[in-house]
Amino acid sequence: MYNLKKRVLVSGGAGFIGSHLCERLLKDGNEVICMDNFFTGDKSNIVHLLQNPYFELVRHDVTEPFLAEVDEIYNLACPASPVHYQYNPIKTIKTSVMGAINMLGLAKRVNARILQASTSEIYGDPHIHPQPESYWGNVNPIGIRSCYDEGKRCAETLFMDYHRQHHIAIKIVRIFNTYGPRMHPQDGRVVSNFIMQALQNKDITIYGEGSQTRSFQYVDDLVEGMIRMMAAEPSFIGPVNIGNPNEFTIFQLAEQVILQTGSKSQIKFLPLPQDDPQQRKPDIEVAKNCLDWNPKIQLEEGLSRTIDYFKTCL
Repeated sequence: MYNLKKRVLVSGGAGFIGSHLCERLLKDGNEVICMDNFFTGDKSNIVHLLQNPYFELVRHDVTEPFLAEVDEIYNLACPASPVHYQYNPIKTIKTSVMGAINMLGLAKRVNARILQASTSEIYGDPHIHPQPESYWGNVNPIGIRSCYDEGKRCAETLFMDYHRQHHIAIKIVRIFNTYGPRMHPQDGRVVSNFIMQALQNKDITIYGEGSQTRSFQYVDDLVEGMIRMMAAEPSFIGPVNIGNPNEFTIFQLAEQVILQTGSKSQIKFLPLPQDDPQQRKPDIEVAKNCLDWNPKIQLEEGLSRTIDYFKTCL
């Protein structure tokens, strides 16, 4: 009898999102190769999977070529928070660009289907609200965030050109703000910052006036969207927004975190960083219509689960 398990490579598989994706792929009956250089990934995220005979961990940097026989590739490798991607901006853009080239080269060699984890950051500080996939974005190409924003935009270009020139079976998802268990406590993004500050009764630091908005998506909803996108008919390549369209101001998020943690924290306002977007909200009509996907877990429930996780990190 033939083995019908798919062999799936997840680059960045030991990261926050990657570890949840690896877990889900194993649960669905696949073999998983988790590739990570452990810059922002953490072995503790996937240590519970190491005893699974269908799980393989490889320490490897996606900027170097990689050889394996696989059926599908999820390309998630890249630091995603400003604290981490601005630490070494040249390395960040190399990870997005060279990583895409190497993973697309592998997909071409073994005729694998490949999904690119792109980002809402390609929309920059948007002039259109909410953001549909047809919007080209408003990105500063020489700002401090551009190593990530433009790196991801270039990766999308590479995916489209490999598809047009070499007929690679590609998928592109644009991921909006995602949170949940296994976020790095020093991640530097707003949800992890606020929860850690609240649990320690420290000042909650809001950059700007707190009127800027974000749409927060729980990690399980994102993983479901990526799985559905990979399984979608070959002609549907994206890009497709995967995010929760319920929009909150940063001040509202801070208030919700204080409420759910019972914290004594006070809110402190600091100057707004350069190129910080004022609005971010996905138009998810394409995901609804083409993937039958809709986020299930709303902010109150998702924050509760995430707070429980961060309590274990103290």
